[in-house]
Amino acid sequence: MGRGSSGLRRLVHEAAKFGAVGGAGLLVNLGVFNLMRHSTDLQVVRASVIATVVAIVFNYIGFRYFTYRDRDKGGRTKELTLFLLFSAVGLVIENGVLYAATYGFGWDSPLQSNIFKFLGIGIATLFRFWSYRSWVFRALPAREAVASAESFLEEAETTVRPPVQQRAS
Repeated sequence: MGRGSSGLRRLVHEAAKFGAVGGAGLLVNLGVFNLMRHSTDLQVVRASVIATVVAIVFNYIGFRYFTYRDRDKGGRTKELTLFLLFSAVGLVIENGVLYAATYGFGWDSPLQSNIFKFLGIGIATLFRFWSYRSWVFRALPAREAVASAESFLEEAETTVRPPVQQRAS
């Protein structure tokens, strides 16, 4: 298999780990949403925003320590800032869909709210996957690239250095 298939395999593996954390985060999000919706008098979108924030915290821990644990750990402040920024955009996407369904179309039964909450999560997840992997949890240089660079440097070093000459006895 060529290099392309190795990169594709890594992407599929990463997407699977992202999906595992995201799936658990989805359960947290929907669980908190339905708990808030049925046990409080909060409006639907407010309950959804609270659930999304709880899921964002859950997901950060899962992404940092499971999905992207092998990624660059330098600059945690920048990483967290970017994560929160992109998560906020995802929150707007996710809850914007629910808001439009609830207040734009009047679709606010428990079933309809869950359907549009789920749809909003799905759309926001596409954005989050792209933004997290591209900007937040940046990849360290590939092992192959490092090995290639090291071998190149070793070759350059042997061609630059003149061979050791033997002394005449």
